[in-house]
Amino acid sequence: MAKKEDIEKQIERLRDEIREHDYLYYVLNQSTISDRRYDEIFAELKMLEEANPQFITLDSPTQRVSEQPLEGFANVRHAVPMLSMDNTYNADELRAFDERVRKQLGVMDYDYVVELKIDGLAVNLRYERGKLVTAATRGSGRVGDDVTANVRTIKAVPLVLRGGDIPVVLEVRGEVYMPTSAFAELNKLRTEAGEPAFANPRNAAAGSLKLLDAKTTETRNLSFFAYATGELSEPLAENHYQTLQKFKEFGLPVNPDIKRAKDINEAIDICFSWSEKRLELGYQIDGMVIKVNHFDQQDILGATGRAPRWCISYKFAAEQAETIVESIDVQVGKSGILTPVANLTPVQLAGTTVKRASLHNFDELNRLGVRCGDTVVIEKAGEIIPQVIQVKKELRPAGTKPFKVPKECPNCGSEVKKDESGVYVRCVNPDCQGQLIERLKYFAGRGQMDIENLGTALIEQLVETGLVKNFADLYKLQKPDLIDLERMAEKSADNVIKAIEAGKTRPLWRFIAALGIRHIGGQSAQILAERFGSLDTLMKATQQELADIDQIGPTMAESIYEYFHNPKNRAVIDQLFAVGISPQQTTVRRKGNLAGKTIVVTGTLKNFTRPQIEQAIRQAGAKSSSSVSKKTDFVLAGENPGSKLDKAKELGVKVIDEKEFLELL
Repeated sequence: MAKKEDIEKQIERLRDEIREHDYLYYVLNQSTISDRRYDEIFAELKMLEEANPQFITLDSPTQRVSEQPLEGFANVRHAVPMLSMDNTYNADELRAFDERVRKQLGVMDYDYVVELKIDGLAVNLRYERGKLVTAATRGSGRVGDDVTANVRTIKAVPLVLRGGDIPVVLEVRGEVYMPTSAFAELNKLRTEAGEPAFANPRNAAAGSLKLLDAKTTETRNLSFFAYATGELSEPLAENHYQTLQKFKEFGLPVNPDIKRAKDINEAIDICFSWSEKRLELGYQIDGMVIKVNHFDQQDILGATGRAPRWCISYKFAAEQAETIVESIDVQVGKSGILTPVANLTPVQLAGTTVKRASLHNFDELNRLGVRCGDTVVIEKAGEIIPQVIQVKKELRPAGTKPFKVPKECPNCGSEVKKDESGVYVRCVNPDCQGQLIERLKYFAGRGQMDIENLGTALIEQLVETGLVKNFADLYKLQKPDLIDLERMAEKSADNVIKAIEAGKTRPLWRFIAALGIRHIGGQSAQILAERFGSLDTLMKATQQELADIDQIGPTMAESIYEYFHNPKNRAVIDQLFAVGISPQQTTVRRKGNLAGKTIVVTGTLKNFTRPQIEQAIRQAGAKSSSSVSKKTDFVLAGENPGSKLDKAKELGVKVIDEKEFLELL
């Protein structure tokens, strides 16, 4: 039996090894081991700690995620206020800022540091004797929220700093942000689960950091860049640029695109160079930050009541367009949420023709005061989602009236109610045809049961004629039922029946996803399918058994448990089995050419849709990733590949085509 001293040393060795790999990956953008090997080291550490709980410490990599949800957020008073910055929008304003700096310093001998302005949420990390003790949001600038439990889940934030010359007290300020790949994946999962999508990565990051359950925050794949100090027990360096280099020595991630500029003209050139390049980044930036480099000069310049005089923000102009709101529709989602949508006079924006823009919810619609006939300004939030940001009220036609929040469902006429959160209005009628149509569209979608030829128009007819009242009714359809419908010839009817029949043996995870359980999308469905192996076993699971599954947690567990214990849902599932539905459990390979590999897909493939290729990668025991890094084993490139191919070539990652992928399979 190993001695306790030996076990303790082994535990500490494993912790140091994990911290070293985190430093290489998040600070130096290097990776010397595979994801699988990293996971093996982590699992070994966790096993040793569980067997020897007396050696568990809060700074261990295994203790990033709190097991207990918070009841609320405590207040934290900042030792040094977190001030905001003044904004500029053009070169003349930047030169005016430089003129003020020169005049107040009375010298020409000063330089600048130019940084990317990350579009996220500012936080203050307090380290004492090299260990993270508190993380707080900016809040009012003087008092913020204690979000320590959630920030600890961000792997880019070290729990323990490196090096031997760390101040006893070191407050590090920086930005928590959500990479665009993580944002796209999160919105995809939320849409699949019937939840409203986040408008932009900043809102998603802010919302994720204010969740009461750190387990959910961990799944959001947040990241962090350090850019300033707060309270210090001793000085770190003479200037800002040297401080950032110190941060890197301590194991803190610093944005790699920070530059020094000898004067304002060079600083302006750097700012303007990012106007287009920013689209190539894996995260959102909304501008640049210019800072006087030397701290003694910063002290001379001082601050106003709200902002330092030694730094300025240069904001990129958002791509916007003006158009007219022709009408406002209210859509009913599959979970009953009513969403107002503006129908617009078509307009070009960021390379696409925009005809519709989400108004998100009725509170947002009323805040903006959007009316039919209004001239509005739209922009793509985070360069992704078109949204209305302003109403030109001076151009409003006479006689327009405010849009009224519906008191009844526009589809079925039933009562609507606001959620407990007071944001979303829902139709509470479980038999609402509008909800049924959306649920059927989702059920038949490519990422779920993948029933070809069953489009929106046909589903609407099937529901309106009463032929389909639930999922099981789809499989009871006969050719004569379809022949009498509009635009349905004999051959078309045959194709629909064949496609529905082919959907009877889809993989188990697709069937689970297709049910439309709230909060459960494709990724969660795959986790459940692998964990339980059959629908019968899943339906018998207790709420606690579900909550204990990694990446499921209490909120999803409650939703799953309630769904399968609803008599109406169970009756429909029984009918599905009765008509021959037989979900196939997919076995994930643990050996093979692709087992344990990380694969990124770019471009259009001939033999796979995007959900199908992700499934094929997963079945092969590999991991599908949305971004290229040095940890990527292969980039699978189809037709018209995007910037991921360029990134792969830049990093020396192997690129394979579809034929090579099939051979590896």
